[in-house]
Amino acid sequence: MAAGTGKEPVYTGGCQCGAVRFRVTGTVGDASVCHCRMCQKAFGAYYAPLVSVRGARLEWTRGQPRRFASSNVVRRGFCPDCGTPLTYEAPDGVALAAGAFDDPAAFPPSIQYSVDTRLPFVDGLAGLPARTTDDDLEVSPFLDGMVSRQHPDHDTADWPPQA
Repeated sequence: MAAGTGKEPVYTGGCQCGAVRFRVTGTVGDASVCHCRMCQKAFGAYYAPLVSVRGARLEWTRGQPRRFASSNVVRRGFCPDCGTPLTYEAPDGVALAAGAFDDPAAFPPSIQYSVDTRLPFVDGLAGLPARTTDDDLEVSPFLDGMVSRQHPDHDTADWPPQA
């Protein structure tokens, strides 16, 4: 969370490449995980973590998402440059992809939706063997020379940096 000029909380975020950035001012709603097949496909993942911004003010501070009507009532926004999923837009409000926030840890989920279509192995993910980034460097030494082109987790005046 970034400090606002008033008493309202301010949250920022954006896509992976930095072409689309947003600011949310005010109290956000519940963070959730949706297991429906549409969310799985929209996120290219086993489920979609979302944060409701209904009742808060959402501003696009750099660029705009492109939108796809995934049904007759829901549109989904994504970065037109890098494809990062950004929004779930329904008649009852907008939710943003939790991972698109600069501080996604600020939004622990409090509810799951469409659990009837939850993939059967999701509950066991925490029990899988795990490796740290340093462990991966030992197994895949090419990662040591990797240069990230990902936008940093804060607002920038310009992106990408000028050489």
